[in-house]
Amino acid sequence: QVQLVESGGGLVQAGGSLRLSCAASGGSVSMYHMGWFRQAPGKERDFVASIAWSTIRTYYADSAKGRFTISRDNAKNTMYLQMDSLKPEDTAVYYCAVGAYSSTWTHYHYWGQGTQVTVSS
Repeated sequence: QVQLVESGGGLVQAGGSLRLSCAASGGSVSMYHMGWFRQAPGKERDFVASIAWSTIRTYYADSAKGRFTISRDNAKNTMYLQMDSLKPEDTAVYYCAVGAYSSTWTHYHYWGQGTQVTVSS
């Protein structure tokens, strides 16, 4: 049974950077697609980025494109989200997921508990 744990969230000023990590345990995710989603208070869960199992194919939401970089290290069973040029509207709980190369949350099978990212103005 695959379990996912996010880390790396915290407080940062606008324009700053954070790197989120998603560590998988209980099984290898090397052959699974993975993705990041986020949910702000009172808002719906939004797609951020996804990455195919090969690590070559990536897909970004327009809000993340040019600022965020998704990557993975299958040998370490870990996925990352490098977040640069952060904006206050990036404030949310960020979730990692395993399942599909997709922007639709229902296409993912496993979810982490989330890590809080807060960007001050």
